[in-house]
Amino acid sequence: MGAPPPFSSKELAFLGALSSEGVEFLVVGLSAAALQGTPAVTQDVELWFRNLVDPRLAAALNRVGASYIPPTLSTPPLLAGAGTELFDIVVHMHGLGSFEEERAGAVRVDVGGVEVAVLPLARIIASKRATGRPRDLSILPALEDTLRIQSHRRKP
Repeated sequence: MGAPPPFSSKELAFLGALSSEGVEFLVVGLSAAALQGTPAVTQDVELWFRNLVDPRLAAALNRVGASYIPPTLSTPPLLAGAGTELFDIVVHMHGLGSFEEERAGAVRVDVGGVEVAVLPLARIIASKRATGRPRDLSILPALEDTLRIQSHRRKP
């Protein structure tokens, strides 16, 4: 018996809708690291969007019966509805360049038949270091080991 897929069919439908609508986004944070082979567990998938008011994002959300809830003084921007419960919106990545700069260096990962842009491990490491939070610093050894292993595999 194979491993279960990392995403439910509803979550894959949401990612597929984002992709087919042409929404520019990156999977970032620990979930991005896990998609690249880091042995880590996280409770959410962080998405960094180029433009949260992009009509294509609204169209993708509409396709899956979900919606975007803009931020208020006391709440961050949120996604609500079918297949979006796992996803959190990130509006800034510490220690990194602009969305456009980071997306240019993204790696492409197939997730259940949907190709998504994922922040590379080296950039995840840079961001975790820049935050300086104990929980971010504690995962650095696993991230660095994964990056080192991948670098060795790429050498001839």
